[in-house]
Amino acid sequence: MKLEKPVTGGPCWAELGTSALEAAKRFYTELFGWRPETDPRQEAGGYTVARLGDAPVAALAPLHQEAQPVAWNVAFSVEDADAAAEAVTAAGGTLILGPVDVHEAGRFTVVRDPGGAAFQMWQPRAFAGAGLFNAPGSLGWVELLTRVPDRVTDFYTTVFGWSVNPSPRYTQWGIGGADFGGMLTMGDGFPPEVPSHWLPYFATEDVDAMASVATGADGSVLMEPTSLAGGRRIAVLRDPQGALFGVYAAGHES
Repeated sequence: MKLEKPVTGGPCWAELGTSALEAAKRFYTELFGWRPETDPRQEAGGYTVARLGDAPVAALAPLHQEAQPVAWNVAFSVEDADAAAEAVTAAGGTLILGPVDVHEAGRFTVVRDPGGAAFQMWQPRAFAGAGLFNAPGSLGWVELLTRVPDRVTDFYTTVFGWSVNPSPRYTQWGIGGADFGGMLTMGDGFPPEVPSHWLPYFATEDVDAMASVATGADGSVLMEPTSLAGGRRIAVLRDPQGALFGVYAAGHES
């Protein structure tokens, strides 16, 4: 990812909704060396910020609704959450939650694109989002997997003004000349019950070693470590509760 800090329209945060918070803390600490800090306030509901050094890099949180899936969620920074929610519905998306205030930190909403992929939008106040990108253990790429690429391309360029660098199978998203993510068209290789979704990728020094650590910690490997054109090496992993996430070799953000 060419972004080094949260910017309006770009990814600013990744948040795990999990059915086993304490187990998730142990798993991701073993993988990435995160230092989890759980907000002690009752109204925070167990919300946990993971840090590398002093920098916040992601969040882990219990599920709050029975129908909520165990999954990683990606948030994009916006100047006005209410206006952004209106833009989403006007472009054919769906409002799931909010907009609501989160203490003094900011205001957020959860929405779904026309292909069914859920994501969050964050209006920062005291909290801007991740304090570190692209370093081992931090967010470095976000990827949309969808079955309706043309429809969602129109949607995201309308809502966020993203630039589009297309190819027959993979499209890269950018903002202000900086690419931060991509879009993969879900073909016949994806089971029909797998919904469209956003997938965060975290940087690591060694993708193969990370896959081994994940399996040793009761996770699993969905996509084995693979080298792509240009030298990037990636893998897609599953945590013990079933949440998917990607890892890639740090130093290959472009």
